[in-house]
Amino acid sequence: MTKDGHLIEAFLEMMSAERGAAANTIQAYQRDLLDYAGFLANRHKAISEAGREDVALYLAHLSEQGLAASSSARRLSAVRQLHRFLVSEGSKADDPTRIVSAPKAGRGLPKVLSVEEVDRLLKCAEDEAAGGEDGAVRLYVLLELLYATGLRVSELVALERKAVRREADHLTIAGKGGKERLVPLNDRAKDALVGWIESTGKEKFVFPAKGAEGHLARQVFARDLKGLAGRAGLPVAKVSPHVLRHAFASHLLQNGADLRVVQMLLGHADISTTQIYTHVLDAHLRKLLEDHHPLSDDA
Repeated sequence: MTKDGHLIEAFLEMMSAERGAAANTIQAYQRDLLDYAGFLANRHKAISEAGREDVALYLAHLSEQGLAASSSARRLSAVRQLHRFLVSEGSKADDPTRIVSAPKAGRGLPKVLSVEEVDRLLKCAEDEAAGGEDGAVRLYVLLELLYATGLRVSELVALERKAVRREADHLTIAGKGGKERLVPLNDRAKDALVGWIESTGKEKFVFPAKGAEGHLARQVFARDLKGLAGRAGLPVAKVSPHVLRHAFASHLLQNGADLRVVQMLLGHADISTTQIYTHVLDAHLRKLLEDHHPLSDDA
């Protein structure tokens, strides 16, 4: 820890206690801020002494390191929030990030699997689960739930039995910042979930494991999912839990779902985050126009 690491610790405690930041978020802030503090320390500066030039030099350093603009912008956001906190606490007189611009980057479109590709994954998982091996059955249930709900992978692996409500018709999910939302289940996911819960006994978590957290690690799920993708004949690099969350949202919009409903199901605080998925709807509408307009070459 750097010489003024106590300032970072105080900020992280505030983020956890007052803003309800998730453990993964706290860890990400900690990594970013320790990197910033280390850069300042190499210049013989403390966080409490940093000025606008120091912040600008830090961003230039990140660029020289080859860090993507989006990653640099995320680090600047962490640094900005830290300095605002220090000013509010009286630990610093001014905010050196106030007029520092974030690195600009075009927002990339999410990777999305087609409906056919998801069907292949589900079929492969279902066939393997038919053998009755616990790992294969668990993977099938995880996959059914993920594609049926669009849960964040951290929400899925840490799902508690008490979150399964109304005869498994709905899940009660505590998302980012502890904000609760109700997520409905389709019949396939419901049947898979009920069968799995009945086989696992009275555990706290739906997907229990022997690790310190008591539930399946998301890294294990991601690894198992990539293995399944390979066996299903899909490009392994293209498949991940987050890509299936994207597929859930994109396929809903493609089939006529309202953007506000998708926002609610995904647990997005701001609809602008959900709007990234509308590119799929745009592409779908363009294809419909090309296929059916009387002046289209293919019509």
